[in-house]
Amino acid sequence: MRLSPIISLYVARHFVLAFVSTLLGIVGVTLLFDSIELLRRLSSKSDAGLALVLEMAFLKMPQMMNTVLPFAVMLGAMIVFWRLTRTHELVVIRSVGVSAWQFLAPVLIIVFLFGVFNLVAINPLAASMYREYERMEDSLRMRFDNPLTFSSGGLWMREAVPGGGQAVIHAVDVHQREGQLSMRHVSVLTLTSDGDFVSRYEAVEGVIHNKVLSLVDVWVLKAGEAGRHIPEISQPTALSLSKIQEKFSSPASLSFWDLPGFIRFFESAGFSAHRHLLHWHALLASPLLLCAMVFVAAVFALNPNMRKGGFLVRIIAGVGVGFAFYFFTRITYALGLTNTLPVFLSAWSPVVVTLLTSLTVLFHQEDG
Repeated sequence: MRLSPIISLYVARHFVLAFVSTLLGIVGVTLLFDSIELLRRLSSKSDAGLALVLEMAFLKMPQMMNTVLPFAVMLGAMIVFWRLTRTHELVVIRSVGVSAWQFLAPVLIIVFLFGVFNLVAINPLAASMYREYERMEDSLRMRFDNPLTFSSGGLWMREAVPGGGQAVIHAVDVHQREGQLSMRHVSVLTLTSDGDFVSRYEAVEGVIHNKVLSLVDVWVLKAGEAGRHIPEISQPTALSLSKIQEKFSSPASLSFWDLPGFIRFFESAGFSAHRHLLHWHALLASPLLLCAMVFVAAVFALNPNMRKGGFLVRIIAGVGVGFAFYFFTRITYALGLTNTLPVFLSAWSPVVVTLLTSLTVLFHQEDG
């Protein structure tokens, strides 16, 4: 029997209302706690007021929403199934020959479409807002300052110099070879703490190795002096290859559409884009993950024979399974970051395991 469009729309409408309400509630609580944490971290900043805290919390909110989205889907689905069971509507629907799979179809379609929309439309906005949040963190010295920018325009680096001031290093072409950073067409601009020009080096090639910056075929330009050519020059630097790689853009600040190009460019320079590739696969798996959470909710809530009081036990069990799944995801993600597990396995295995397990239990419940 095909599911009636009227029943499908009815179930879909109830799920959308429950899902949106649950998501707003969870995001609201998360926003509250995140604002409190930001207030604590900014308590020593005299120029950081409540408006700044709320702005930063708002910028971080879309990324937090993506974290809690699977739980919102699971709880929203459980609430809908409980309501329809309590009012005996589920019993009536099943009495006319509608199976659980037909009943779940409109919910799964909505969840999958929302997951795709979140991936292609909401994620770029969330990445842009999170990038602004990180910029504000850097400006307020809330984390270690990120002195690096890596793009198709080359590598830009910034570091403090002894006696005050800073040096800005730009390289058009960058490659990692045998533990050292090789650069071509290098510019080193030295400024005072007030931003006044001190000197400028223009080199054909440069290497950063063992915290030493070596330049080859260098033109030296200083204020009030004529330019002069030096075959080779070396100077100490606080930058190292490991520090440079650690400071590149965090995966969360790059959108789903930008990640493939960033990964290709990153790897072409000889760097490891493992962290970004893992994040991209996790984003790809997110629509399927939301569908898996609907099946988890169905296992614990789609039971027309539940006695009064039994639903609370099932809700607690379902939430417990949801948290267990979250920790399993974090563990496999951490193993993926350390190269213990392949990228594909660490990103997709939690989704596949949850989906197959919930489907197995649901098949047993429905079809014996």
